[in-house]
Amino acid sequence: MTTGVRRRMGVEERRQQLIGVALELFSQRSPDDVSIDEIASAAGISRPLVYHYFPGKLSLYEAALKRAADDLAGRFVEAHEGPLGARLLRVMRRFFDFVDEHGPGFAALMRGGPAVGSSATNALIDSVRQAAYEQILSHLRVAEPPARLELVVRSWISLAESTALIWLDGRRIPRGELEVQLVHDFAALAAVSAAYDEEMAALVRVMLQDEPTDGPFADLVGRLIALAS
Repeated sequence: MTTGVRRRMGVEERRQQLIGVALELFSQRSPDDVSIDEIASAAGISRPLVYHYFPGKLSLYEAALKRAADDLAGRFVEAHEGPLGARLLRVMRRFFDFVDEHGPGFAALMRGGPAVGSSATNALIDSVRQAAYEQILSHLRVAEPPARLELVVRSWISLAESTALIWLDGRRIPRGELEVQLVHDFAALAAVSAAYDEEMAALVRVMLQDEPTDGPFADLVGRLIALAS
């Protein structure tokens, strides 16, 4: 009979393992409900060894949050090819993939958790929002957005966050419908702003000129016409 030998991990490898284990547990339950003992057990090490790599749960939570934030920001990266509506829909699907995979942790981050209010946590949340904001502007091919466009894009990002949180609370609306609705929301916010500003109106015309008749923007127009008839 042979006895397995546990491989000794280097410092950085062990840190990354603990971050991965913590992120997995935080994705299943609120970080407030996950103990250091559970993290240690899942990682196959002792509680004191966890503290050797991280001063406490807060620092481990922030490290896990950094990895999650990088992942979430990456979900907004999309090739600049094809109609804008279809691109935004793919982004929303990846965004909801993340929310689905990390539900409790995502909710704890937005609603309150062990690191909420810390400067590190706030900076990470802001970095994800800024990454999303910059990605949307790049798809619109706008380097220096006017005030109304900034309002539209940042409001839409906030709306996506709120929509995801409401969906997590019981998942009462089919996820796919919300993904499409959020793309419609973006178009609607831009259209309302365009009614007040010629610069926004010109941008909306550019947004719509390459949209196919079976795309999400055209679908919104069809729904609105049916509603008014």
